[in-house]
Amino acid sequence: MQALLLAAGIGSRLRPLTDTIPKCLVPIHGRPLLDFWVTMLLDAGVDGILINTHHLSEKVVAFVASAPWRDRVSLVYERELLGTGGTVKANAKFFKGDFLLAHADNLTDFDVGGFIAAHNARPAFCAMSMLAFRTDDPRSCGILELDSNNVVQAFHEKVANPPGNLANGAVYIVGDEVVARVAALPGPFIDLSTEIIPNFVGRIFAVETDGYHRDIGNLESLRRAEIEYKPSASGGASGRMP
Repeated sequence: MQALLLAAGIGSRLRPLTDTIPKCLVPIHGRPLLDFWVTMLLDAGVDGILINTHHLSEKVVAFVASAPWRDRVSLVYERELLGTGGTVKANAKFFKGDFLLAHADNLTDFDVGGFIAAHNARPAFCAMSMLAFRTDDPRSCGILELDSNNVVQAFHEKVANPPGNLANGAVYIVGDEVVARVAALPGPFIDLSTEIIPNFVGRIFAVETDGYHRDIGNLESLRRAEIEYKPSASGGASGRMP
């Protein structure tokens, strides 16, 4: 299994912190988000990680160059942001078969191996898998409606009265069919969440994590993560799939 970590975002809601620190390097307990992600994936046996960069890219390059895992990841610079789907389209040749796709501005400790195993055992008609988590603020997230087989039937994106608290964790495993749908769209900029994922409703397998998961999208989320998150003794992932 390979992985694409989306790490190019500007992080405007985290300013002034992100005026000088790339969003993917924002620290939790003194440790950059990107290090949490790469270490967690490598510990789970993910082999081949691609990270896109844009905002303050030189700092991401320097951080990766100093990391103990530097020889196990690749970086790709986007002069202009391509969007989540556009990055997939531009780098499709990097991946062989199904791969994990994640927004690296989330702090999470989900069980990567369990997620991959669940994807491999998904219903045959499902084209992709999605990590799901229980949010304490449903109105700020994309809330999922599932059927009895844990297949996504509807999304409720940041609505006033969402039907539950099971949210899209912005971690996916996708394969050739999804990549082909991305490649068929015109232009370099493509948004995965609005232009691709809605086409697969009814064919997305949701896998709920009982680990920690929070979008570090603003300064309040960062403050809460510093208080709430308790790293495992090894510094790696501690979450488990139920």
